[in-house]
Amino acid sequence: ESLADEHKVIAGTVLKLTDKHVVVDIGAKSEGLVPIAQVLDHEGKPRFQAGDAIPVLVEHGESEEGYPRLSYEKAQRTAAWDTIEKAYNEKGSITGRVVDRVKGGVSVDLGGAVAFLPGSQVDIRPAHNLDALKGQPIEVRVIKLNKKRGNVVVSRKAILDEQVAEQRGKTLDKLAEGAVLTGTVKNLTDYGAFVDLGGIDGLLHITDMSWGRLTHPRDLVHVGDEIHVKVLKFDKEKQRVSLGFKQLTPDPWLDAAERYPVGAHVKGRIISVTDYGAFVELEQGIEGLVHVSEMTWSKRMKHPSKIVKVNDQVETVVLNVNPGDRRISLGLKQLETNPWDSLQNKYPVGATVEGRVRNLTEFGAFVEIEDGIDGLVHVSNMSWTKRVKHPSEVLKKGDKVKAVVLAIEPANRRLSLGMKQLQPDAWQNFFETHKVGDVVHGKVLRAAQFGAFVEIAEGIEALCHNSEAVDEAGAPRKLQPGEEHEFKIVKMNP
Repeated sequence: ESLADEHKVIAGTVLKLTDKHVVVDIGAKSEGLVPIAQVLDHEGKPRFQAGDAIPVLVEHGESEEGYPRLSYEKAQRTAAWDTIEKAYNEKGSITGRVVDRVKGGVSVDLGGAVAFLPGSQVDIRPAHNLDALKGQPIEVRVIKLNKKRGNVVVSRKAILDEQVAEQRGKTLDKLAEGAVLTGTVKNLTDYGAFVDLGGIDGLLHITDMSWGRLTHPRDLVHVGDEIHVKVLKFDKEKQRVSLGFKQLTPDPWLDAAERYPVGAHVKGRIISVTDYGAFVELEQGIEGLVHVSEMTWSKRMKHPSKIVKVNDQVETVVLNVNPGDRRISLGLKQLETNPWDSLQNKYPVGATVEGRVRNLTEFGAFVEIEDGIDGLVHVSNMSWTKRVKHPSEVLKKGDKVKAVVLAIEPANRRLSLGMKQLQPDAWQNFFETHKVGDVVHGKVLRAAQFGAFVEIAEGIEALCHNSEAVDEAGAPRKLQPGEEHEFKIVKMNP
């Protein structure tokens, strides 16, 4: 029985595997040998076992043992070239397996023939991790073929481009403003997420992700997530698509006035504290501001952070709702009784109170009579007799003082106090004990163009007009500060 024709692919049967060869029955007088390395897969395991059919090509000559030399690789290559040529001519696809990374790309086994897949042809976008493809099945298109030299160049990108173009066509058919589509999150940036709608990408801006506050898109979505989105804008010419996610649910501000009526007690979470107040998240998309002036009845609060912290759960009162401007004003102090409302009952006019000097100004001293309640002692109400130019002449910060309540204005949160009212009125006492015509002893304090001011009792000053300043002979005289004389009272005006 003659040996099969050389350089022709024939079908054989695996008889056994040794360390070096695969012993194959090819229907001849003796079995043929295939080098074992030719039948190992990418993991180093044999592709065949005893009894399996195997295509082989009979090579010229015999092995050292006298057995016919067979080649599985060349048989594969011969068969593969037929498939490759057909795919090339028909511009069809062919499936292979990535063998290894090589300079500029990867090598691909196309069923016996090794092709070159350039890195630029691996994917639509630049592929950075070619090593990850090793051992993976891959569908490619033959873009260059030179059988004589045995060169084959393939592209996966060409197939993907066609698929994307086909997908894009289908997507464009249904792409319109207002349409709700399903897409896959492709990439995240600080300002939003790019979503693959099928051959065309759309931008889901962070402001259109949620009615609530997001610090980064990753707080809501991740790469690979499949999400429903609404088309907000579509520029067909520039192929630009703006998408929205929050628009799939109603705007919570539409009925905010009904759900958060003025006066209602509502709970929320502090999400931000600023110099002017704190923002409270009442629900996703609804935030209210507690202004610093609405945090406490006390005027002494230095900063909102002294009252609340981020993530605190708080109860507040709705003060005002403006859905048009998307604003809700909230209050914390309204949960407590306004101490100014009951102040008149607690400290009626004429009552004596005690407190500590908290602050001095040019016009008076502020005295705290209880936590958050300050009253003003005006300079004019510090002494009956002493001419006080600045409160520091009488008081200093921290002094404990008593005063009389003179007036209360709860609406303006004003409390007027007086210190001199604790002492008898020196003027009233003088008017009660003196009359016109009385002669009193006095000391000139200061001179003026029209006369001189004379102290006629402790804290009591009188004016001696120039026309009344005469000597014993009736001649006019100039009164000098420090002089002491007897004076007659010629006029009294209580």
